[in-house]
Amino acid sequence: MEYVTRIVIIGGGPGGYEAALVAAQLGAEVTVVDCDGLGGASVLTDCVPSKTLIATAEVMTTFDSSYEELGIIVADDTPHIDTPARVVGVDLGKVNRRVKRLALAQSHDITASVTRAGARVVRGRGRLDGQQGQDGSRKVVVRAADGSEETLVADAVLIATGGHPRELADAQPDGERILNWTQVYDLNELPEELIVVGSGVTGAEFAGAYQALGSKVTLVSSRDRVLPGEDPDAAAVLEDVFRRRGMNVMARSRAQSAKRVGDRVEVALADGRVITGTHCLMAVGAIPNTEGMGLEEAGVKLRDSGHIWTDKVSRTTAPGVYAAGDVTGVFALASVAAMQGRIAMYHFLGDAVAPLNLKTVSSNVFTDPEIATVGYTQADVDAGKIDARVVKLPLLRNPRAKMQGIRDGFVKIFCRPGTGIVVGGVVVAPRASELIHPISIAVDNNLTVEQIANAFTVYPSLSGSIAEVARQLHTRKTGDGG
Repeated sequence: MEYVTRIVIIGGGPGGYEAALVAAQLGAEVTVVDCDGLGGASVLTDCVPSKTLIATAEVMTTFDSSYEELGIIVADDTPHIDTPARVVGVDLGKVNRRVKRLALAQSHDITASVTRAGARVVRGRGRLDGQQGQDGSRKVVVRAADGSEETLVADAVLIATGGHPRELADAQPDGERILNWTQVYDLNELPEELIVVGSGVTGAEFAGAYQALGSKVTLVSSRDRVLPGEDPDAAAVLEDVFRRRGMNVMARSRAQSAKRVGDRVEVALADGRVITGTHCLMAVGAIPNTEGMGLEEAGVKLRDSGHIWTDKVSRTTAPGVYAAGDVTGVFALASVAAMQGRIAMYHFLGDAVAPLNLKTVSSNVFTDPEIATVGYTQADVDAGKIDARVVKLPLLRNPRAKMQGIRDGFVKIFCRPGTGIVVGGVVVAPRASELIHPISIAVDNNLTVEQIANAFTVYPSLSGSIAEVARQLHTRKTGDGG
């Protein structure tokens, strides 16, 4: 009788369900333990919902900022009265119902794919039970919502339990006026005055989206600028856009507490100031879901932050136990989680595998304009981690951008001085998430700026700026080109 390898995956997000598909394809017996629905936070409360909300906001922004310049006339009841009133509005209740519907549909599609591949899905919370067995097996105890328990035996376990919103002790979300990012989709009416605490990716995305939808937004940032972890030129463009569109960006302002006062919220800052609004969104980071899982007892080393330590092939310090996704703290991206999960299965099941290489990861901030990056960064160059030349070209010079009324954004490419090999890039533009792909291909395949410059682009197109930057880097043999 042929032995079948048993895989148990705890967590049904991108790290978990992608790993399940790979393991099932390679002939393993796969069980996915999940408590919320396949797709995890990425599909149900984070990536898919937020980008669906942002899709509506994007339409609003495009209309508000470009319709007059493009010659579009909007007929209303008072066509002869010059009024600054907004002519397009949004039904937030309807938007959020669509958000939830799409998220659930995506979760159902994923569940169907996983079960069709042959994996079993068990609803409940999983934890590791004790040490590794003499045969190298691991036990996973699954506790269902009704309190019943089931013990699963596995040859390998993948932990892909994700994270949850970090909360401040003096700013506890109530789901009505003080919210975390999982609760905003329960709103039926647009917040009149929204205070967003936190200027990282989540805070910036929601601040930009709600401003576009019609809220008066105040963004509270404890740092010198918004998006402190992103390219400084890109962050400067976005902050300028935010301010120009009327957002109140409060830099170097640390929030200490948030409390409800009637139908309003008061946010106290560390310097003694108090700001008020109708709603407050707390976007102050995430905490990994590692508590109560028996990880350290099973020999799984945790970092001081609570994240699971992993190597480049997703192994933890416990034999037969792997980890993937936000719970590892490597890179909080669905694409990285999925790759970590796949790598774990390839490695354990003996298939060909390449270690995780974060210098080929492309990522995107879904603000307007979007900010997409790949490879080495400006910070890496400035810190001397890599010797690279750089050229930055504003989109304002691009003919397609002029036609579409695009004023903000740029393309920036980094390449090695001698060979011209592309090692990184930044695109700030509408749909930058699509435009970054040719640069990602170049980084992943060690292409040169000459090769990028010699490839045909459509005229006119925004991608033409990518080829133009590559041409400038190719012709500039000395200096940094910036």
